[in-house]
Amino acid sequence: SARMFLRLLSDVRWRAANPKWRRMTCSQRGTSTTAEPQQAPLPARAQVVICGGGIMGTSVAYHLSKMGWKDIVLLEQGRLAAGTTRFCAGIVSTARHVSIELKMADYSNKLYQQLEEETGIKTGYVRTGSISLAQTQDRLISLKRVASSLHVMGIPCEIITPKQVAQLHPLINIHDLVGAIYVPEDAVVSSANVSLALATAASRNGVQIHERTSVSHVTIQKGRVTGVETDRGQIGCQYFVNCAGQWAYELGHSGEETVNIPVHACEHFYLLTHPLKEPLASNIPTVVDPDGRIYIRNWQGGILSGGFEKNPKPLFTEGRNQLEIHNLQEDWDHFEPLLSSLLRRMPDLEALQIMQLVNCPESFTPDMRCVMGESPTVQGYFVLAGMNSAGISYGGGAGKYLSEWMVNGYPSENVWPLDLKRFGALQSSRTFLRHRVMEVMPLMCDLKVPRWDFQTGRQLRTSPLYDRLDAQGARWMEKHGFERVKYFVPPGKDLLDLEQSKTFYKPDWFDIVGAEVKCCKEAVCVIDMSSFTKFEISSTGDQALEFLQYLFSNDLDVPVGHVVHTGMLNEKGGYENDCSIARLSKRSFFMISPTDQQVHCWAWLKSRLPDDSSVTMEDVTWKYTALNLIGPRAVDVLSELSYAPMTAEHFPSLFCKEMSVGYANGIRVMSITHTGEPGFVLYIPIEYALHVYNEVMNMGQKYGIRNAGYYALRSLRIEKFFAFWGQDLDAFTTPMECGREFQVKLEKGIDFVGQEALLEQKQHGVYKRFTMFILEDHDTDTDLWPWWGEPIFRNGRYVGRTTSSAYSYTLERHVCLGFVHNFDEKTGQELLVTTDFINQGEYEIDIAGQRFQAKAKLYPFSSLFTHRRRKDEVELSGYQQE
Repeated sequence: SARMFLRLLSDVRWRAANPKWRRMTCSQRGTSTTAEPQQAPLPARAQVVICGGGIMGTSVAYHLSKMGWKDIVLLEQGRLAAGTTRFCAGIVSTARHVSIELKMADYSNKLYQQLEEETGIKTGYVRTGSISLAQTQDRLISLKRVASSLHVMGIPCEIITPKQVAQLHPLINIHDLVGAIYVPEDAVVSSANVSLALATAASRNGVQIHERTSVSHVTIQKGRVTGVETDRGQIGCQYFVNCAGQWAYELGHSGEETVNIPVHACEHFYLLTHPLKEPLASNIPTVVDPDGRIYIRNWQGGILSGGFEKNPKPLFTEGRNQLEIHNLQEDWDHFEPLLSSLLRRMPDLEALQIMQLVNCPESFTPDMRCVMGESPTVQGYFVLAGMNSAGISYGGGAGKYLSEWMVNGYPSENVWPLDLKRFGALQSSRTFLRHRVMEVMPLMCDLKVPRWDFQTGRQLRTSPLYDRLDAQGARWMEKHGFERVKYFVPPGKDLLDLEQSKTFYKPDWFDIVGAEVKCCKEAVCVIDMSSFTKFEISSTGDQALEFLQYLFSNDLDVPVGHVVHTGMLNEKGGYENDCSIARLSKRSFFMISPTDQQVHCWAWLKSRLPDDSSVTMEDVTWKYTALNLIGPRAVDVLSELSYAPMTAEHFPSLFCKEMSVGYANGIRVMSITHTGEPGFVLYIPIEYALHVYNEVMNMGQKYGIRNAGYYALRSLRIEKFFAFWGQDLDAFTTPMECGREFQVKLEKGIDFVGQEALLEQKQHGVYKRFTMFILEDHDTDTDLWPWWGEPIFRNGRYVGRTTSSAYSYTLERHVCLGFVHNFDEKTGQELLVTTDFINQGEYEIDIAGQRFQAKAKLYPFSSLFTHRRRKDEVELSGYQQE
């Protein structure tokens, strides 16, 4: 291998002298780089200005112009497609774990396939197919889960044996493989040429493209985009699209108002070789070897191979540092592990001549999913960036969804997993991003088992009880930067260390969570739920009530002290948020939403507030610690601590009252637990949190109190058929489709957002129904577990997917929740879903290719839960049906 390096270095040394992206080696351009043509002047105004001429910017321009928006200017600081797009490996792969990413990649593939015909520009599109290899059984399970998704989306794929791998790609060493997934329709392209083709089509449609024009900042007035300042003058505009790739973060911070875009660049290496003695066929499949951390594709008869090393090199943490740009050189020592991996996978390459090692930065995000959507702080400011090195796979689909979002106000699919608003300002600290991308890049290849947690950027937002809970054996996960407890490891019990506890089967916490659930059912548990988003909304007169009545679907004109469970719907009746609102006084309301709603819900309400500032809104998430007391004895603990009767006649279900608990007063107590079990949530001013927690734990000892975590909560809520926003409910799901008609004020003659869509559904029926499935022939100990996203089959035909699942310790069965659709067999068109349709089917759930029989229900098992309890506790069980 040293001999090989010598041969290489002479070959590549001269190139290292020039910065990479100045090197215009692309012959297709045909423009001489010496004489610069005269630049056309910039227009004074445009409807849309797009910054960035890579695959993302050109895709947005292409799709907007297709949708009829013509008054568009695309600005590129250098040359079109000369940034990371130029050096992208050009692999279009649809084998993705997240279904929205899978849909984007599938659309991109179909778009690129016809682009050459549409534009006359050669894009280098070759349908090669791809093979993802598995060196372990766990990796094979992970690939089988992907295969299940591809099948039901109509994308051909198969799980193949190592022998079949060798037939498809003779140079691959198969001795350590257990299997692979083959996706025959995956492709390779020249990404720079795809970009040029998209740009050409867009400019034929009237989009103006200006190269060598850099944006210095975006001008903003009253929270709206008004224009763009460039080094060649100003352009007024209504919409701005930041497609600046690795510079997106900086550009977001350059304006008068900051737009936080959490992306950070890392160096990314791949090598190019001269053609093999027998040049590789142009249609030889692309190979991804995730356990070896590399990918391999044909490149002009030779090989292009890169990967995701375990020790990535982050770049540009301090902004655009010229020194770092000049130092983007070949780092052979750094690439060595990936090179060894390549030689193990293709041993015959030893004698191959390497042309160069390309170092092309890629931008990564904190959760490995791209960033798209409108800024929560500036209207008209859209973002599409952070592709985590899958830019060419997502380019077409991402550009399409963002364009739909701009033109129609919403995309055609649920893109919440990619929405910029899933992040807050806290994820845009440069230190956080630098540390997180160093973890994210290796994770690109790591096995993704359900419920793994990031290790970097932790302990950022914590409850005041963090240390107390930690000392009692809490195991933590993170949501929106907030630490939440999964479960508590009892003293003296050792769990496997993190690496070994990753499994697709029964997890090692099974019995621990079981004990917490049992305690919630029989005694009382405490769960710290401080991470919930909490807003206070008030006004001087009735404005707050009017504002909320219009934006929320349930009737909020309730007596003071009542709690209302309601959706915040969009025009189509879909859930933008699902929350509980307590009426604190005639003119003030207290709103509790899921943790990850903090940015999204605030932006949604803020943009709809009356202009006259008659309604005030405050985010009080950090002011209150929330303790959820779940279980039949919660009422005893609370009444002893507050010397107040807490039984149902004094403190009815869905009620809210300020009380003192122990020495502390001003505590908001609500009779609601978000699980369907009896109990209360205490919203405690933060300075009293420790006192109240200690009092509750001391008083509760005689009732068998213990700490519990979110895993127990999930098991409880799923067996009670409770839908949660962000998992089961989204912007495409209406109350009518999930049995929540009773939470909508259709008969009250009060106008609210989404009303027309719901009336339409009430009259004509729905096209999907939220359904509960109990797995029947499934062995918890030995079979693969369901998590979410598993295909549902009815009478052998695909009808939908699960959205969440948990083991029910009461039923001693797995329960999956999900939506059932009714597709016409011949046309694939959606038909109405009736109660009879649900009840008359035979169901199966597909877990990694294996189907398990399931029983479908539209209502939870109420009788099962009650017959085991004593009569006086039965009264409580009707208690808290949210």
